Amino acid sequence: MIRIEVLFPEFCSLFADSSNVRYLKCCLPDAEFVETAYTDEPLFATEKPDLIYMGAMTERAQEMVIQKLMPYKERLSSLIREDVPFLLTGNAMEVFCDHIENEDGSAIPALGLYPFYARRDMMHRFNCLVLGEYMDMKIVGFKTQFTLAYGDTDLNPFIQVKRGTGMNRETLNEGIHDHHLFATYLVGPFLVLNPLFVKYLLTEIMGINGAKLAFEDVIMSAYTRRLAEFENPKLSFD
Repeated sequence: MIRIEVLFPEFCSLFADSSNVRYLKCCLPDAEFVETAYTDEPLFATEKPDLIYMGAMTERAQEMVIQKLMPYKERLSSLIREDVPFLLTGNAMEVFCDHIENEDGSAIPALGLYPFYARRDMMHRFNCLVLGEYMDMKIVGFKTQFTLAYGDTDLNPFIQVKRGTGMNRETLNEGIHDHHLFATYLVGPFLVLNPLFVKYLLTEIMGINGAKLAFEDVIMSAYTRRLAEFENPKLSFD
């Protein structure tokens, strides 16, 4: 049976990110979804789920999640190297970075699995649209965050931004793709907005033969219309 672990859904569900899981449940009605609460031992500690998902969270929850996952740092690193699929959306990927800087210059150590850091600016929320590409797929989405990411953002980028902003205003690289880990700041929810990527995730990454998109006609029609909007040169992305 396919087993998907959803980390800390009581915290990590901002910006409709819980709808990523709801859509996966529609696509995979026979799969088991293990919702790991903050007080639980993660399933990944002893097993290899077919997918590990974590969504966006508040800054306070982010610090709690880092604290919770720190004892599993080496386990997470091993699972990534062993090609266990991960999907991280919103600021969830910052949990895996080196550290998070506050406005006063203090730093919150993160898991340190990737050599970039996030810089908070809690008085100014950053919002933008994004049109990008991954392989031969066009990716659309939205950003709404209090951070931008700096450091080695050229290492293992996920999405090449065509319109909008990457990890910071000076790069068109967005997110992380390492082995079968995919991480992106995009919210919205990301999977519902990008059905071609969902199909790729299910078939090529998770290895599910014959996987089908739920509500395929509707979701592809919505994707086509949104893509046309995002490709309109008159549309502002800021």
